[in-house]
Amino acid sequence: MIDEQLLEAWDTHNAMFFMLFDAIGPEAFASKPVGMSGRSVGNIFAHVNNMRLEWIKVSAPLLAEGLTKIPTKTKAEREAITKAQLRPALESSAAGMRAMVEAALPKGKLKGQRTPLATMFSYFIAHEWYHIGEIGLTLNLAGNKLDDATSWGIWSWDRWTPGGAAAKASEEQ
Repeated sequence: MIDEQLLEAWDTHNAMFFMLFDAIGPEAFASKPVGMSGRSVGNIFAHVNNMRLEWIKVSAPLLAEGLTKIPTKTKAEREAITKAQLRPALESSAAGMRAMVEAALPKGKLKGQRTPLATMFSYFIAHEWYHIGEIGLTLNLAGNKLDDATSWGIWSWDRWTPGGAAAKASEEQ
């Protein structure tokens, strides 16, 4: 049962992650924090994608085949990142992370790690939510505030979990 819950937690996280992603207009992906240095919104999403790939390469190398690393080494590469480029890469890396976690469930740890799987899983989620907060702050500082439905929606856990509003709505249909 806990195995199913861990995978469900990843799916819930990704539903909220893509709710945020989809709410950001393509023009806002170049937003940077005003008055300080920092990555653009697009660069933050690229970082999340690329870190997922690094974990997959280390812990489940076969799952890394076909996944797309977003180039970010040069200024030109960082400025060329688009929402259209990011979406399929993020979807694939999210599926890869889920498959990596699922493959590790029988042993309770990732390949090459002594840390228990649930602990590593919490690290993955914490890392991505740190960057989700960074994205929200960057958008606000750049004058591209998220709409209220998204700002509050990503925190409406009952909407995403079994028995929550989304499940009740589909049961009523």
